[in-house]
Amino acid sequence: MPRTAKKAAAEPAVETKEVKAAETAPVEEKKAPAKKAAKKTAAAKKPAAKTTEKPAAKKAVKTEENVIIQNYGKEVTASALIAKAKASSGVKSPKKVDVYVRAEINKVYYVIDGDKFGEFDLID
Repeated sequence: MPRTAKKAAAEPAVETKEVKAAETAPVEEKKAPAKKAAKKTAAAKKPAAKTTEKPAAKKAVKTEENVIIQNYGKEVTASALIAKAKASSGVKSPKKVDVYVRAEINKVYYVIDGDKFGEFDLID
């Protein structure tokens, strides 16, 4: 316990020295730092100027995708099957085209807009 009493006695002495130093300082010096701080905070509060430049957009890499179905020594692409399904259905501009390939039986089944169904041979 004697240690805490010494610390308590030492702390007020430090505080009084700081107070005395502040009291002896000229009044003008106290105001000057406050004005500088106010100017800095006012400048920091201003909104940043809007720039008209847009950030550089990354160029999208265009990948080439192909689906090729091989059966009985012949091949056909997925886009050709979709085109054939559209032509077989008779719908001029379908919203949705689903194509199902059954290579083991050489058949392609399609559904156009959920209500037109049909089939054709995979390899003619």
